Amino acid sequence: MRKFNFCAGPAALPEPVLLQAQQELLDWGGRGCSVMEVSHRSPEFMAVAERAEQDLRDLLSIPDNYKVLFLQGGATAQFSAVPWNLFGAAGSRESWVADYIHTGQWAEKAIKEARRYGRVNIVASSEDRNFTYAPGPDSWQQSENAAYFHYTTNETIGGVEFDYVPEVSCPLVADMSSNILSQPIPVEKFGMIYAGAQKNIGPSGIAVGIVRDDLLERALPDIPRSLSWKIAADAGSMDNTPPTFAWYLSGLVFQWLKAQGGVEAMAASAAQKSALLYEFIDASDFFSCPVEKSSRSRMNVPFVLADERLDKDFLRQAEEVGLLNLKGHRSVGGMRASLYNAVPLEAVEALVAFMADFEKRRG
Repeated sequence: MRKFNFCAGPAALPEPVLLQAQQELLDWGGRGCSVMEVSHRSPEFMAVAERAEQDLRDLLSIPDNYKVLFLQGGATAQFSAVPWNLFGAAGSRESWVADYIHTGQWAEKAIKEARRYGRVNIVASSEDRNFTYAPGPDSWQQSENAAYFHYTTNETIGGVEFDYVPEVSCPLVADMSSNILSQPIPVEKFGMIYAGAQKNIGPSGIAVGIVRDDLLERALPDIPRSLSWKIAADAGSMDNTPPTFAWYLSGLVFQWLKAQGGVEAMAASAAQKSALLYEFIDASDFFSCPVEKSSRSRMNVPFVLADERLDKDFLRQAEEVGLLNLKGHRSVGGMRASLYNAVPLEAVEALVAFMADFEKRRG
């Protein structure tokens, strides 16, 4: 019997996808071998890749003047790829500057990497309140000549999510690793979107990039080949052997999402699941959420117990009733329930029922 998995990543995958992959593992498409055993350049796998791209384009209404890339290295590789690909049109090295919003650990990692190549201007930061909110545009201090503007749409660790898209004059770059495909997004407002797969897309080992065509010509001349968006785009994301099984599984997830009603249905589901959990926490004297209400993530819900000495007991008992991976990130402690697309409403209902029972017994 499968249990309810609240892991922040690698995260839960839709059960129908896992069952299909299981069924096809040894004999994919009647070919007598696994999808992991065929050439990535074979007509059969090329059809998988093309359908995955088209399904993702359909789900997010991606305009024709954007390339869809399936990349290796996860979102972390894109922390380097973004400055490498966009500083090339920004004049001399002394003039290289990029604007970043600092909202927590993943934004910090992106900022640290960008500083290896040029100057980073921190447009706004929520560090003053321990990264518990998303700064509004009224607090921004933008550069006049930024090569790009970067932000993390959802901080997986801190549970902070932007409820707006920044309006900027330079290319807007977004790390959407933990909330992509959870709601419609205006892709045309972005220059580049990237996301590690292991939360809402598929298994770990692959990342998605969505890049506006005109930005493919802005790379630094000495960019490493494996980080070049243009090379990836020109090669159909197959300049080298791609992670074919992760690509195949991601494609199955896209098909599942379309069958569920697309990102509009996922947005409604995310709103329902997160509201159920937040409303219970807010009504409790035993549990609390540190994130400001206006910035609370629909994907990652951090919470703490009134007495942290009960944390281990809470986690042990949760696992005993089939509620897995509720431990908060090691850097912040407490608990965290990740409510990605593949996590059903029944999982959240079971979690709330357990929390109510635990509070009654131990509160």
